[in-house]
Amino acid sequence: MSPVPLVEIIVAENRKLLKHVSKEAVDRFIQAIDKAEKIFCAAQGRSGHILRSFCMRLMHFGYQAFFVGETITPKIGRKDIMIVLSGSGQTLLTYELINLGRKRGARAYGLVGVENSPIAHALDYFICLPGGSKGEPPEQSVSIQPPGSLFEQAAFILLETMALTIYQRCGSDPQAILDRHTNLE
Repeated sequence: MSPVPLVEIIVAENRKLLKHVSKEAVDRFIQAIDKAEKIFCAAQGRSGHILRSFCMRLMHFGYQAFFVGETITPKIGRKDIMIVLSGSGQTLLTYELINLGRKRGARAYGLVGVENSPIAHALDYFICLPGGSKGEPPEQSVSIQPPGSLFEQAAFILLETMALTIYQRCGSDPQAILDRHTNLE
């Protein structure tokens, strides 16, 4: 199979998955971000790379955003929010970080791939993107892609949609972002 039809299949799979996410769900997620004093992002593996991109973008927009586990991560508290990403909804470290944050009064929001999962149940609010995960039996797969890929792609697109919504609301000023962008490259 040539690459172009595969691209079309991947795009179609993402379109089909994301069409079920409501504007209200995205708005609620963004409102929680706006109300937070600090934003802590936590995810493992490939999901961690995707969430790091969103965390960086929040920093570019002027939010106090931190990726959990970095040496510069401050204390979490009751005015803060933790954002997590988990395709399986079972990643033990992510689950434990949610519990630690909630014990300290923070709210927990996330994108999960499995609605009825330990992580989903631990969150205050979540958006489910059932794109298949590593824990799913192969015969139940909704994608031709390797397990987890569709969830990760859809999560990236959804987080980029949230970032664009915030960017447009803030006046779409590229210079404001560039002023916060690293110059140590």
